[in-house]
Amino acid sequence: MAMRLGLGLPQMRQYDIGRDVPDVARAAEETGYESLWVFERILFPEPASQGLYGIPGLPWPDAYRSVADPLVTLALAAAATRRARLGTSVLVAPLHIPFQLARTLASLDAASGGRVVAGFGTGWSLDEYAAASVAPFEQRGKVLDELIDVCHAVWGPDPVAYEGELTTIAPSEVGPKPKRPIPILLPANSPRALRRLVDRADGWMPVGMGAEALATQWQRLQDLAAERGRKEPVASVLRVNAQHTAKPYEGRDRKPFQGGVEQIAADLVAHASVGLEEILIDLQGGARDAEELKDVAAEVYTAARAAGL
Repeated sequence: MAMRLGLGLPQMRQYDIGRDVPDVARAAEETGYESLWVFERILFPEPASQGLYGIPGLPWPDAYRSVADPLVTLALAAAATRRARLGTSVLVAPLHIPFQLARTLASLDAASGGRVVAGFGTGWSLDEYAAASVAPFEQRGKVLDELIDVCHAVWGPDPVAYEGELTTIAPSEVGPKPKRPIPILLPANSPRALRRLVDRADGWMPVGMGAEALATQWQRLQDLAAERGRKEPVASVLRVNAQHTAKPYEGRDRKPFQGGVEQIAADLVAHASVGLEEILIDLQGGARDAEELKDVAAEVYTAARAAGL
C-alpha cells in the first residue's frame, strides 16, 4: 500500500484566501493528494514575550504575521473537494472553548461527508495564551484533556451531558453529529503527553526532523502502547515543513526537506521507511503565490511517487 500524502493549504498573507484555498484544494485533490491540512497561529506579537517555539532569541517568521483561521480555511476546502480528508495540524486546544470547537468540528464533518481529522496540541506562545486562552498556560494539559472529553461527549449519542472545570453541559440534544467518529491526533513529545496519546487519542502527529530521530520516537511510542495494554493501532501523520528551492541545495548543513524537488522526495522516502501511515507536506511558506504552490506541490507529488512512495 502506497504511503498517503497530504498537502498544507495556503493560509499565509501572500495568498488570497477566498480565491486560493478552493483553487489549491481542488488542484491538490486532482494531483492525487489524499488529505488537506491547516495550522493555527492567531497573532504576531511585537515584541514577543518569548522566541519561536519558546526558544529564547529565536525570531518568529514573517509568514506568521497573517495566518487565516484554520476552520474557515477547511470549510472553504471542504466545499471545493469531494474525497480529500480535512485535517488540523494542529489546533491549539486552549485557545478554543471546548464545547464550541466540538460542535464546529462535528458540523464540518457532517457537511464534508465524514472527512475531518482533528489534530490538537497545547501550544507554546505565551502571547497567544494572554490574548485568547480559556485557562492559564500552566493548565494547558488539563484543558486538552477536557477538550478531548467534551468532543467525545458532543460527538456521541444524545442526550449529551458533561461536567468539568471549564464546561458544563446539561442533558441536551446536540447536533449535527459527525458523519463518523472523528479521529483525534496529538503531537506528544513529553512522557505525560505520550501517555495521554496512548490512553486517549487515535494517533500521533510528529514533525519531521530526521528519519533516525523519528524512528526512535516511533519505537518509544509503540513500546509505551504495548506497556499500557493498548489494543488499537496508533494512527500516524508526519508533518513536514518543506523549504523548496529552485535549485538543489548544495550546502553541507542542509536540513531535512530543504532543497530541490528531488531532494525533498528523497527525504520523504527516508522518513517513510520508519513505517508511518501518512505524510503531510507543507510547502506554502516558500511559495510566492498559489500558482507556484500548485506547481511545486504537483512536482513533489510526482517525484515522491516516482521514488517509490
